[in-house]
Amino acid sequence: MQGDLRGDEPLSGYGLLVGDLIGVAVFAASGASAAIAKRLDLFGVAFVGFVAALGGGILRDLVIGSVPPLAFADWRYAVTAVTTSVAVFWLHPQLSRLRRTVLLLDAAGLGLFTVTGTLKALNAGVPPVGACLVGMLTAIGGGLARDLLTGEIPVVLQRDIYAVASLCGAILVTILHAAGLAGPIPTVAAAVLITGVRLLALRRRWSAPVAVP
Repeated sequence: MQGDLRGDEPLSGYGLLVGDLIGVAVFAASGASAAIAKRLDLFGVAFVGFVAALGGGILRDLVIGSVPPLAFADWRYAVTAVTTSVAVFWLHPQLSRLRRTVLLLDAAGLGLFTVTGTLKALNAGVPPVGACLVGMLTAIGGGLARDLLTGEIPVVLQRDIYAVASLCGAILVTILHAAGLAGPIPTVAAAVLITGVRLLALRRRWSAPVAVP
């Protein structure tokens, strides 16, 4: 009981699964919304949503040697991604300002996948620096694939504070894990912090420096 209150119990496998599936749903909705904005058909919306939701996780599992990737080994991942995408397809008339919706969902997915990807890498025995990189790749992989499929310049390659926010969040999760504070409360707080930084960067128009031609 005390461990739960302090949040210093290691996040359980069930907790990671729940966080993963929430991230899958969020990124699937983000991918589906982006596909709808490009006027793709139902199959296109479901496919982009699937890739956006599971692309980063597939990359993560291949890097840490977890094969077959959970996206293919556990039916709940694919079903969550496709179901969410189809739901967004049918409900999109009720979703006003699709671009804002995409950005909000993408920021939430960034936070969730950074946390779960970093923790999975650490639990698989990946050293701290590598785990931070795996966490970042987990978070940005789906969005990168989504943007390429919808004909947009990937957000991660632009000036926006995106990959940087994910990497900083992964470092924070790694520090918490090393300190024995990788429980539900601290890790959820880390995901919220990453999401908040991403949204604040969008609102304030923060950007990384670019080379002057």
